Amino acid sequence: MIKIAPSILSADFANLGRDIRAVEAAGADYLHVDVMDGRFVPNISIGLPVVESIRKVTDLPLDVHLMIEEPVRYAEAFCAAGADIVTAHVEADTEENIRRCLEIVRGRGRRAGVVLKPRTPARAVLPFLELCSLVLVMTVEPGFGGQKFMADMMPKLREVRGYIDERNPGCELEVDGGIGPDTCRIAAENGANVLVAGSAVYGAADIPGRIRTLRG
Repeated sequence: MIKIAPSILSADFANLGRDIRAVEAAGADYLHVDVMDGRFVPNISIGLPVVESIRKVTDLPLDVHLMIEEPVRYAEAFCAAGADIVTAHVEADTEENIRRCLEIVRGRGRRAGVVLKPRTPARAVLPFLELCSLVLVMTVEPGFGGQKFMADMMPKLREVRGYIDERNPGCELEVDGGIGPDTCRIAAENGANVLVAGSAVYGAADIPGRIRTLRG
């Protein structure tokens, strides 16, 4: 079954609790939380205090996407704040430190994963795959919401799916960027089973209906 992870980056931050409860009631599977540091990506978004607050208002698994340099520095803290899934970019540090980040997350009993930017080849997941419960393939450049879906990432998505099926079949494959009614099917057909959607969910007049459409 396809899982849907609404991104709170597109929610109304003045009414964040309300908007989180809305997608929970609408049948979302995960809540996607984008953490940006202004260094790894140009923008700055939310941090530990917001994750702690979110944890208090929802039972949805928190899928925390660290778009930060040297994520190993904060892996423990985000687990303590309430993250259920913590993903780190393979481009954000050395291979040794990314592995250490994943090991910290797993050691806290949480699910760990890696993220690939559009220009990063699929094979970059291989040093980490045995430690991953989830791999996230970006279908936009990270750091900004509302971008157009990059269909040319589908060969890479299929390649990652092949690695997962061969080496770690229990690992989920997530796609983030430009997911909406017109692109959800192509992502799923190319191997994704978790779809992150921000404006497509929070901009919909009928949020439950939109989640059903994205799920397919």
